[in-house]
Amino acid sequence: MSRRIAKAYWLCQAGGWGMLGLVYIFFHLTISEKTDPYFFQNLILFLTEGVLFSHFIRMVVRSFNLLKLPLAGQIRAMFVTVLLVALLFATTDVLLVTLLKINTDAKQATLLTQILRNWFGTMLFLIIWTLIYFTYHYVVVSQNEQLDKATLSNMVKELQLKTIKAHINPHFIFNALNSIRALVDENPTRARTAITALSNILRSSLQAEKLETAPFERELNLVKDYLDLEYIRFEERLQVIYEIDEDTLDQQVPPMVLQIMVENAIKHGISKQVDGGCIKIISDFTENRYELTVQNTGQLNAAIHSSDGFGIASTQNRLRLLYGGKGVFDIRNIAGNMVETKIAIRANQV
Repeated sequence: MSRRIAKAYWLCQAGGWGMLGLVYIFFHLTISEKTDPYFFQNLILFLTEGVLFSHFIRMVVRSFNLLKLPLAGQIRAMFVTVLLVALLFATTDVLLVTLLKINTDAKQATLLTQILRNWFGTMLFLIIWTLIYFTYHYVVVSQNEQLDKATLSNMVKELQLKTIKAHINPHFIFNALNSIRALVDENPTRARTAITALSNILRSSLQAEKLETAPFERELNLVKDYLDLEYIRFEERLQVIYEIDEDTLDQQVPPMVLQIMVENAIKHGISKQVDGGCIKIISDFTENRYELTVQNTGQLNAAIHSSDGFGIASTQNRLRLLYGGKGVFDIRNIAGNMVETKIAIRANQV
């Protein structure tokens, strides 16, 4: 037990039993009609015993780890402990006041009667003390458990996000390297330009490792660098259309999420088309939510949900981890031989 906790405990002990003593004194001086020459001696003895025997209950609780029992077990243990300690308290009190000759009831009641009478009285005080003690610890333990669960949940969430990012970065880097490799001999000038674009991507990806969300403008610039690399591979077979609401440039989105959406559009859409196709990137606020949409030429098929479609699965997981049910992912075929991938984030998350 730390010194701070020990100090707080003994202050509570002194304060609680001290307040009880003041209440006794108040009633004795204002209401009581009986004259008791030993009132203060008896009171001091009782309060001293109260501190000692309540502390004894605490020692029993800690020694037998009663606070670790289920709630029902704690209640039973509390009742038995108070019952026995109260009997010991009452017996000790009667014997001491008798030995010290400060017992005003000595001629009016037998020793057993005095013990039984004191037993019920001391039991009442000890029950109150024990209820306060157990309630305090039950509340504290419950709060600590909730805090531990929240901390563990955050640690798991952070670990999952880092794991997802660890898979994402090599995924798009390797594709970019393949595009550059094809240019090294054919067109060194364009290869140098591609390397510059790739360095921008690498720089952004290193920063992404430290972020849970990033401004959409940053992610858009990253995708433009990526598309510069893909232009080298597809040339006129790749067309890109941007429909960006400038108000959305500051919108926070998961890092690399747009990159994954565009990469899948090329890998599973454009690259499958003999004549290539079009990619349209749309960023806008719609009613009470933010929507990020990527449309591409092609048809949705099962391959995108296979192991090759890790980016799709990671996007779904990241939205669930970051936004719970307030971040929605959808991918579907739309009219005109097009596939639409959309992320929507509700207004209170925007």
